[in-house]
Amino acid sequence: MATHRNVAVYGAYGHTGRFVVAELRERGYAPLLLGRDRDKLQAMSQSFPGAPQPSSARYLEALRPAPVDDPEALDRALDGAEAVINTAGPFASTAGPVIEAALRAGIPYIDVAAEIEANVDTFTHFAERARAAGTVVLPAMAFYGGLGDLLVTTAMGDWSSADEAHIAYGLSSWHPTGGTLAAGAVSARRRGGRRIRYTGGELRYHDDALPTVEWPFPAPLGTRSVLSEFTMADVVTVPSHLAIPEVRTYMTTNAASDLFSPDPTAPTAVDERGRSAQTFVVDVVVRSAGAERRLVATGQDIYAISAPLAVEAVERILTGRTRAVGVASAGALFDAPGFLDALSAHLTVHTPAAALG
Repeated sequence: MATHRNVAVYGAYGHTGRFVVAELRERGYAPLLLGRDRDKLQAMSQSFPGAPQPSSARYLEALRPAPVDDPEALDRALDGAEAVINTAGPFASTAGPVIEAALRAGIPYIDVAAEIEANVDTFTHFAERARAAGTVVLPAMAFYGGLGDLLVTTAMGDWSSADEAHIAYGLSSWHPTGGTLAAGAVSARRRGGRRIRYTGGELRYHDDALPTVEWPFPAPLGTRSVLSEFTMADVVTVPSHLAIPEVRTYMTTNAASDLFSPDPTAPTAVDERGRSAQTFVVDVVVRSAGAERRLVATGQDIYAISAPLAVEAVERILTGRTRAVGVASAGALFDAPGFLDALSAHLTVHTPAAALG
């Protein structure tokens, strides 16, 4: 376990940022609280048990306001940090500047971006520079993008390639945060209102409506209606290192309805960890030459689970348990089965009895 190692969290006062800060503190790290709004950082800092007093040097050291359009402020904010986790969307605006600052500081960068275009930008614009610097840039280390990639990589096992991968999200509900809604709006503008899919080994834009199909989730969820090609960040992370020309993601229709509601409601905490009552099932199927492999993960609260995903990634990077440098997804960077095992307190992963191999 870490002891007072400084890890910067950009967007620390946001919904996911709070989970990340709490997870870091629980593991013995000393989180540095970064963000655009000093008042929000101060208020957020005092909400944690055992937080330093406003008059203390440690309090002033931990609070580091820094707008993303101020490189000097970002450099000061990352001074003394061993890694930075970016939880502040829209990532189309924040990822680039924070990655630049991390590269100048020579430290690993991790984010929780679900924005497809922002993740593509990270792979496109920073791959060579991060590799040359010998550091790690890890995008989409969250429920969308990171978890699906780890599950697909684990399900692949000894396969070096597959014909197709399917990732079905069975959410009991989806009460989006303000950050989720803002990021979705940015992505929609960048796409010109079009939809996106990964087929034939590339991302393609299209205008046709999303079809509704039935997905056979394992018990106890059972068969549910899902929107097919409800495309998430997995279409960037999975193909970045696995030879799979067709990657498709699905979303239960009830959760999609919550997200697209004209008046969506934010998550409401129901336990001491601040998690909502939302539950999830992530059902992964990979197929190759007529054979099928399947892996399922279940848990509570898609925002809360992003914290142990991101912090476990930081811990493995800082302790040298990685397989690559440069820009890489979770499945390429880590021992995927071992990583999932390490999350057993937060996530249940199993192979359904009816799965074919």
